[in-house]
Amino acid sequence: MAEPVNPTGEPQPRPDPNEKLVKVFDSEDEPEAMVVKGLLDSASIDSDLTAAAMVQDMFPGLGGMIILVRQEDAEQARRLIAEQRRTLPPDEEETAEIEIIEEPPPKP
Repeated sequence: MAEPVNPTGEPQPRPDPNEKLVKVFDSEDEPEAMVVKGLLDSASIDSDLTAAAMVQDMFPGLGGMIILVRQEDAEQARRLIAEQRRTLPPDEEETAEIEIIEEPPPKP
């Protein structure tokens, strides 16, 4: 049987069923976890985004999400995540302050 190949034509390495995966990130917020997974993907770090705890078919979005990477990639993944968090601006209030004018509008 032919080996699977990636888009560059090189043979893809076969997955090792015994490789150790470690958790590098968890969040209750699925979109946040997806952004972190994208960050790891862009750094060529293979990762697995998995729902934590709750059965997602019955309780979608509950229980949070975890990201697993190979043990040998864990340090680099954690460093990337930490660097990204340091570069983000601090959270501001969700709503902007709007000046409220209590005068009636001018008549045309």
